[in-house]
Amino acid sequence: MTMQASKTPIKPILPQWLDRDLCLLAFNARVLDWVKRPEVPLLERLRYLCIVSSNLDEFFEVRAALYTSLAKPKAALDAIDARSQEALSRSAHNLVDEQYALYNEVLIPALAKEGVRILGHSERTLAQQRWVKTFFEREVRPLLLPVGLDPSHPFPQVANKSLNFIVQLSGHDAFGRDNEIAIVKVPRSLPRLIRLPEKLSGKRKLFVSISSVIRSHLKDLFPGRAVGQFSQFRVTRHSDLSVDEEDAKNLRTALRQGLAHRNYGQAVRLEVSSGCSSYLSDFLLQQFELPASALYLVHGPVNLVRLNQLIDLVERPEWLFKRYVASYPNQLNGTTSIFEQLKSGDVLIHQPYESFDGVLAFLREAAHDPDVLAIKQTIYRTGADSVLMDLLHLAVQRGKEVTVVVELKARFDEEANINWAEKLERIGAQVVYGVVGLKTHAKMLLVSRREGGNIRRYAHLSTGNYNPRTAKLYTDLSHLTCDLKLTHDIEAVFNLLANQSKIPRLYKLMIAPFHLQRNLIDWVDKTAKAAAQGSVCHIILKMNTLTDEKLMEALVRAGHAGVQIDLIVRGACMLPAQCVGFTENIRVRSIIGRFLEHTRVFYFQINALETLYLSSADWMSRNMLRRVELAWPVEDASLRQRIVEECLHTYLHDCVDAWLLKPDGQYVRTTPTKKRSDQTKLLLGAQGKLMARYAAKS
Repeated sequence: MTMQASKTPIKPILPQWLDRDLCLLAFNARVLDWVKRPEVPLLERLRYLCIVSSNLDEFFEVRAALYTSLAKPKAALDAIDARSQEALSRSAHNLVDEQYALYNEVLIPALAKEGVRILGHSERTLAQQRWVKTFFEREVRPLLLPVGLDPSHPFPQVANKSLNFIVQLSGHDAFGRDNEIAIVKVPRSLPRLIRLPEKLSGKRKLFVSISSVIRSHLKDLFPGRAVGQFSQFRVTRHSDLSVDEEDAKNLRTALRQGLAHRNYGQAVRLEVSSGCSSYLSDFLLQQFELPASALYLVHGPVNLVRLNQLIDLVERPEWLFKRYVASYPNQLNGTTSIFEQLKSGDVLIHQPYESFDGVLAFLREAAHDPDVLAIKQTIYRTGADSVLMDLLHLAVQRGKEVTVVVELKARFDEEANINWAEKLERIGAQVVYGVVGLKTHAKMLLVSRREGGNIRRYAHLSTGNYNPRTAKLYTDLSHLTCDLKLTHDIEAVFNLLANQSKIPRLYKLMIAPFHLQRNLIDWVDKTAKAAAQGSVCHIILKMNTLTDEKLMEALVRAGHAGVQIDLIVRGACMLPAQCVGFTENIRVRSIIGRFLEHTRVFYFQINALETLYLSSADWMSRNMLRRVELAWPVEDASLRQRIVEECLHTYLHDCVDAWLLKPDGQYVRTTPTKKRSDQTKLLLGAQGKLMARYAAKS
């Protein structure tokens, strides 16, 4: 008797996902690799070092509180095991050690070779020491107030990421007591680097750090006491604002109150000088209630981020990337009305290769056009000084009905967004704050215009923020359209955000948290079903982060069904690639280049049928379930092909700036498959090729 095969497909055994936080640290290791590349201009290498420091600050401010809490007694140890905690700590310490090794062994010698030095006290001549002494007395000492610790002077409140000194003193104070520990807080208003005058520098560019200036004159701050051991230190605190939105009567007020306390949250990391004694470091750990694993002994300044100042102070443009001037969007001619151009077809703007000025021109025309009746826009991160917000102001002044959905909880941009919300309300704009419990991360701008006896809508959708500054630094796609169904959907989403009525029927948009995740899973499963039936299928996804388990499970199923899957994930990717028995058909690459990769593109191919979506959302659970996000189709064949070529194929063929994820969870940098015939010609990665392509068009 022959047994019939079961028609029920066998569900593949899922691999163990990679650790999200280790993936984040691995991403920063890839960024740090740019510091090692000799072909990168010197000051740009310094900038990458500072970027990693800034990223690590945010990592600790947002992600590290759980791990730090676990090291304390009676903590909830079921949240994460000790092995993961140890692996994360080891990875973070190794990354910091590599940072400072590159700073001391690569960047500092390279700068010194070019006549740029940051002088320590022992390296300064007598004349330089006298100048520094005068600077200290005039500019620094009046701002310092050392605090000697005793029962009436407890350990002071130390702000998040601020520079401080801990000093051990001998002898007795003015009242005969032997309190031996003092704290010196360094005001943020003081520059972290000071350039010595030319008469003391010769042909070189010499600097002193504020920490070195204070360190050299600590004894002057404690007359009559002998200064013994000392160290600079910096504490990083948990800084993710937590506001009970259900309880808050006024979210804006609640957030303002929260911002006042952000700098004094739970301590999560302590940085001290490498020469700091265990006596002083243990004292600080005890004060901040931190475990030993939270201590970082650093061989240099405790805040490498502030070395960004050196880039401007050196004034050597030849040590920077050659300035890139974005071309005006190719589809916009700059003279004809954008409204008229959109009637002929959609417009795509590829930033930063094409200028964000095209988006500003669209809003500017809407503000000035007497036939425009209303403008609606979402604001997530626009910056403290934005021409775009000025245009909205102008639109209100010219009688337009302006509605702005401001996301007050955009991490670390809360204050700027609160200020904009208040300014817009004062001039008469309608300001709403989205939906309680959700962040509004969708990027959309809708213009309603009277044409004849009808109202016609025009819209802008984007994968990135309405921020003219970051539009020069991040890769993103802007999509301008007057498609009737798409603009109808955008209007419906604005109404949903304003009045929180019933979920609207949408023709083309996919929206989180309602059905974006489900629809994406359906697209993956549809492609998998077609592959199982013999179709040639391909999925290409480009995003910043991939951590959503349901979406990753769908991709694993599709890979088992025979779908070829290419993932271009800039940052954390928890889906292991090319693991035997699990993900053989899934390849993962990360592009780290001059610009921050920010574009989200989702491409599904079944034989000759191609479907492509752009989106504001990464494939993370928070984006799918706790944010208002959008994904929309690009149906114009020429625009779709342009996106596939520029944002997908060009990146899949990058052999310069790409990193490949291996089955063991490690990334390896790609190497060119062909040798260069001209060794003087610099090989171009995907971003370099796109810059060259658009420069040739302009």
